[in-house]
Amino acid sequence: MSTATEGLKHSAIAQYCKLLRLPTVAGQSSQLAEQAEREHHTYLAYLEALLIAEVEERERNTVTRRLMDAHLPRVKTLDEFDFSQTPSVSAANIAMLAEGGYIERAEPVVFIGDSGTGKTHLLTGLCVAACRQKRRVRFTTAANLVNELVEAKQQLQLRRVLARWARYDVIAIDEVGYVPLAEVGAEFLFQVVAERAEKAAVILTTNLPFSEWTQVIPNARLCKALLDRITDQAHIIETGTESYRFRRTMDQRRRNPRIKN
Repeated sequence: MSTATEGLKHSAIAQYCKLLRLPTVAGQSSQLAEQAEREHHTYLAYLEALLIAEVEERERNTVTRRLMDAHLPRVKTLDEFDFSQTPSVSAANIAMLAEGGYIERAEPVVFIGDSGTGKTHLLTGLCVAACRQKRRVRFTTAANLVNELVEAKQQLQLRRVLARWARYDVIAIDEVGYVPLAEVGAEFLFQVVAERAEKAAVILTTNLPFSEWTQVIPNARLCKALLDRITDQAHIIETGTESYRFRRTMDQRRRNPRIKN
């Protein structure tokens, strides 16, 4: 086959792939064709290799989009978490959660512990694991969620915004309890959580034991109703009271006395 004829065929293949939205097939068809010829692969084996490449690239792109749409503050994986620093947290239990069964069963996950004990890292790690399973995930803080809903109500967009939040497979709400909520804010938080009960998963972190939630949700009846929704069928994981970040800083200073206080 002449070089000109081959060029025309490559152009035609690229055009067909564009119409069929097969960019990886277009990009790898020539390379894989040369490999198939060298290794004496059958036509079917060549076609299979092309389709595998397309599917794998699409899956990578889907995961990348899921991670971007999750709005994670940092992409931290569970592999990066140092379980030796938090002996109260079971690595086996976290690994089980990462498999995603809690999402299928719409079970809440709650991390309770003081600042610096790894709550947000564990929450983020579960979010990353869910994104890798091509789940729709969204991270937010309790304060940001409430502020968004208050603003949506003022702009008469509350129903639309709540519907958008309801579409996620997993909502991860960080820092529940760090900032006291006005009654309208507590009502919005309850509405988001209640609408997901037994239908979709929610992950939360909090620095307060449940007995102290009335400090941030003064309406005792609303607080009780919210806790009922959060704790029903929940995986409740206590991360402890000793700050890993503080301990790590002190260890670094001991190893290097020149580090300033």
